[in-house]
Amino acid sequence: MYYSNGNYEAFARPEKPKNVERKSAYLVGSGLASLAAACFLVRDGQMKGEHIHILEEMSLPGGACDGIKDAQKGFIIRGGREMENHFECLWDLFRSIPSIETEGLSVLDEFYRLNKHDPNYSLMRASVNRGEDAHTDGKFTLSEKASMQIVKLFMTRDEDLYDVTIDDVFDEEFYASNFWLYWQTMFAFEKWHSALEMKLYLQRFIHHIGGLPDFSALKFTKYNQYESLILPMVKFLEAHGVHFQYDTRVTNVMFDIRDGKKTAKQLICIHNGKEETIDLIEDDLVFVTNGSCTENSTLGDDDHAPVMNTQPGEGGCWQLWKNIAAQDPSFGRPEKFCTNIPATNWESATVTTLDHRIPRYIEKMSKRDPFSGRVVTGGIITVKDSSWLMSYTINRQPHFKEQPKDQLVVWIYGLYTDAPGDFVKKPMKECTGREIVEEWLYHMGVPEAEILELATTGAHCIPCMMPYITAFFMPRTEGDRPKVVPEGSVNFAFIGQFADTVRDTVFTTEYSVRTAMEAVYTLLDVDRGVPEVFASCYDVRVLLDSTAKMLDGKKLTDLKLPFIAKLVEKQLLKKASGTIIGELLERYKLI
Repeated sequence: MYYSNGNYEAFARPEKPKNVERKSAYLVGSGLASLAAACFLVRDGQMKGEHIHILEEMSLPGGACDGIKDAQKGFIIRGGREMENHFECLWDLFRSIPSIETEGLSVLDEFYRLNKHDPNYSLMRASVNRGEDAHTDGKFTLSEKASMQIVKLFMTRDEDLYDVTIDDVFDEEFYASNFWLYWQTMFAFEKWHSALEMKLYLQRFIHHIGGLPDFSALKFTKYNQYESLILPMVKFLEAHGVHFQYDTRVTNVMFDIRDGKKTAKQLICIHNGKEETIDLIEDDLVFVTNGSCTENSTLGDDDHAPVMNTQPGEGGCWQLWKNIAAQDPSFGRPEKFCTNIPATNWESATVTTLDHRIPRYIEKMSKRDPFSGRVVTGGIITVKDSSWLMSYTINRQPHFKEQPKDQLVVWIYGLYTDAPGDFVKKPMKECTGREIVEEWLYHMGVPEAEILELATTGAHCIPCMMPYITAFFMPRTEGDRPKVVPEGSVNFAFIGQFADTVRDTVFTTEYSVRTAMEAVYTLLDVDRGVPEVFASCYDVRVLLDSTAKMLDGKKLTDLKLPFIAKLVEKQLLKKASGTIIGELLERYKLI
């Protein structure tokens, strides 16, 4: 497996891999990574669909990319997916997946046209004082000290950030900035999370710094991620004869490890309540999604809070990874990610409005008609003075194909689930759906006397507690995450958010698809390059532009530098004058 860029081989079809007719594949889980791996096996590996077997613990596919209408509870989304232009592997995949909405188009065609005609941006990024615009106004409000902390982190080597937290590299001066408000709430970072992951995010998305304040960097699907992304893949795979086996929990993969080779020899699983084994040979390829951010999620309803009774490390996918990891050190250390639930949990809630009363407050906040079918909030609105650090978003409506035209589906989340609310006076994790709606309505400026009635009769709310939702952000060191294909592996790969690949960032759809592509291309020896991570952090134009944006319009000459630094700066600017460097500095308004 090797990386490539440019368009020389971006659209090339590789030769059929050697002996692929003899091979078969078993994929554990049916989340985005697993479905993507199956698609790459079919498209680029040219493996027969009937040789591909997807084993799924649940009764439906999709993993964390969900979106369902429950017969009793109504519409439910545990989270959403933000995407951008340079998800190279994701778009490489979806250019080949037919749309199930529009005949003759791919999912990429559909997505591209939607976001061209209705580009995403926010008109209110944050609120304060019960529904007033916080007027972040596109500013980052970084002090010179905080700016230098960001630059230092950006330049630090990966190995110097092993097991280092964000709080180890930043101080309160940085946390007081709008930059941290944007960053923390958009990506769900917290102070105790990995400084390495934050650095990787800075480098990965440096080209979108200017789009952070208003979300113009982002693109969204037409419907929820399940209907827009997962279902087209499932239809594609079913049409090629891929075998889906649901209600099957894989509990272990047994290996033969000797002479430097690691060969998966047997799958142990529980199917319909009975233990079964699947014997493997070297031509049987195994792809395992190790770990899950939505494992052991629990739902509440209007009258009940979700029960949070998960013990640290508990959950089928975590136990599977532990059982695998016990067989060889190169298979990673799951305990680094799944044993600190207070640090990895937060809660979301799906609200469905039932009449016209709540939508008029949504229109006030978003400054758009929520029933227009176009962008509404354009990303989350963060309640800056919320003790839960609540954020909420209304995507294009309808968010579900089955959704009645007079209803809206809203997604809410809170990062601090232990803090008492500002109106409800209870921690979010103890709140019923109705109480979460009350807290939300309070922060949108609904008169207090009307809140209870409106929360009771104007909406349904399904809260969801996720104990491991940011587990992949926990501080880590080398070897904690296993390589996509561990050294010496003959027929086995890890895929998904807890497999390790270079430069890319977890908690993205791209990461799941990239690990899947790398795994398939490595095990099948597909003779085509995997698109490298977009190299914007090595582009001087991007670095200058992002620097200018973070300075909020200040020039380099405005900075309060020591005397010697000022002298050097003047000499350098004088020499740059009349050169391409000087032109670049002027173009990006740094001088």
